[in-house]
Amino acid sequence: MNFETASIKQKLKKLPLCPGVYLMKDKDGDIIYVGKSKLLKNRVSQYFMQSKNHSPKTLAMVSNVHDFDYMITDTEVEALVLECNLIKKYRPKYNILLKDDKQYPYIKLSMQEEFPRITMTRKVVKDGARYFGPYMSALMVKDTLETLRQIFKTRSCAKKLPQDIGKGRPCLYYHINQCSGPCCGKISKEEYREVFDQITAVLEGKSSEIMKYLTVKMYEASDALEFERAKRLRDRIESLKILSEKQKIVSTSENNRDIFGIFQDERESCVQVFYMRDGKISGTEYFVFENDATTRQELLAGFLKQYYDSSTMIPKEVLISDEIEDMDGIQAWLTQKTGHKISMVCPKRGEKAKLIQMVNHNAEESLMKLRFQRERETLKQNEILLQLRQLLHLSKPPFRIECYDISNISGTQSVGACVVYQNAKESRKDYRRFRIKTVEGSNDYESMREVIYRRIERAYKEEEAIAKGELAPEDAKFLPLPDLLLLDGGKGHVSAVKLLMETLGETVPVYGLVKDDKHRTRGITDENKEIPINVDDMLFHFLTCVQEEVHRFAISGFRKQHEENALHSELEEISGIGPEKRKILLQTFVTIERLKQADFDELRKVVGKSAAENIRLYFQERGSQNEQ
Repeated sequence: MNFETASIKQKLKKLPLCPGVYLMKDKDGDIIYVGKSKLLKNRVSQYFMQSKNHSPKTLAMVSNVHDFDYMITDTEVEALVLECNLIKKYRPKYNILLKDDKQYPYIKLSMQEEFPRITMTRKVVKDGARYFGPYMSALMVKDTLETLRQIFKTRSCAKKLPQDIGKGRPCLYYHINQCSGPCCGKISKEEYREVFDQITAVLEGKSSEIMKYLTVKMYEASDALEFERAKRLRDRIESLKILSEKQKIVSTSENNRDIFGIFQDERESCVQVFYMRDGKISGTEYFVFENDATTRQELLAGFLKQYYDSSTMIPKEVLISDEIEDMDGIQAWLTQKTGHKISMVCPKRGEKAKLIQMVNHNAEESLMKLRFQRERETLKQNEILLQLRQLLHLSKPPFRIECYDISNISGTQSVGACVVYQNAKESRKDYRRFRIKTVEGSNDYESMREVIYRRIERAYKEEEAIAKGELAPEDAKFLPLPDLLLLDGGKGHVSAVKLLMETLGETVPVYGLVKDDKHRTRGITDENKEIPINVDDMLFHFLTCVQEEVHRFAISGFRKQHEENALHSELEEISGIGPEKRKILLQTFVTIERLKQADFDELRKVVGKSAAENIRLYFQERGSQNEQ
């Protein structure tokens, strides 16, 4: 018996018979699995017994366990909540893992404001706002927001209302009938908030109830001879009908449901969810997982816990395709979370079973479509890399491509930007910006040389740190070096950077992307001549996208720096704002406009009462001077 086994056996004897969470650890002390149970001693002990009931994944996990910890809770529901939080924190190898919920878009209604706004966000915070989501597609959210804004004519500006009411002229959206004009007093606070109550109902799947309510209001307005208001209500009803008709009717029941189905083969598993609201399918999402010998039941149980941990829209009924071990516990947790009874059902016959069958079939279709898209994208990427290798006579396909650009105004506040393409696909996590430090004036050649020198120098330092054991290879941010360097510039840029590469002893190929007189991509060049490319080729379109992307990234970096510098300059003029407070204000507000719009309480929380008063007084005086 080895030390770890003896230690585990001793710990198993001391486990309590109560609810809690257990954390399995490998030989390095890393957490590889998090689970929960209503009886910790029984549950954890089962893992270390010879059992034919263990799935292949469980057997693999147990074979890597060298130690475990546990935490006691008062109830099974508390254990489930703690389990979700620990999985999100540690992302253990053997748990079912969803993509980080911060990446998913939500619809946010800022109900804590007197005049709310409707926006998209990727972060849910306890700020008094209403959140709906998460949604799989940002495009879906943007389309929904645009439709709701057109129907309900809500504001999209960031003005502080009611403080700023009447301080400026109505914006363009008001004049084209896309905003009801709360900033200029065209709609009362009570009427405007009533609109947001209606939006909330629509997002909760209660469109038909809202249409009935609006119809009553329309007739009341007509009877009161308020024909303009009646017309607005009529138009809103018609728009909601169109929005509602886009949804496929699949049930005469008015119960709101989430319906989960699964498809699984030897390669991957796909979980599909359909949202039924008011008897209609109002949306669908799917999630794909690599097949790691997880059973359908294990996958569904782990998925549901993580999915509903971040979800803000939970209906009263949840239909699932398979019986799961944690069904009662998850149902109790959702009931406690929502404050109303949640029913979780695995139907075997009838209409609900047919719905499950439909969602299971859609899960298979979604996975097949995704695979087709992947294969098509892979073929496209391979073709681009092959064309690039042949065109430039490279020794190997350029799997990692880096493209650089410089942005400035008359040589000031220069910023260098790097975008990275891995296998002909954007790798945004590897994008980098560099503030030019050693070059004065407008000198793109020297600025480009500085940026690329600093990038390679950092790669050298990372190599040294890895060799000394001070840095893990996977934590390196500037390795590996690229297979191809592209510059947003011509022959002069290429010559300058090639000279640098020769000085450093590097053999990375360097080429420039040149533009025509209309600032559009014309082709690719070395230090001597342009290399012709057919404008209809896939490669030409790829290089155009690369050049546009690096230009976009460089400009956005420059604007950010310019705004920070402008704000820093303003802050230096304000009495009582020293270096430390300037730093805090820069990090908090970023731009002058955001600082000007901040109210006294916001400023006080950041820099204290005295400094907040100085800031408000400064901008009030500046505003008075501008008016004169």
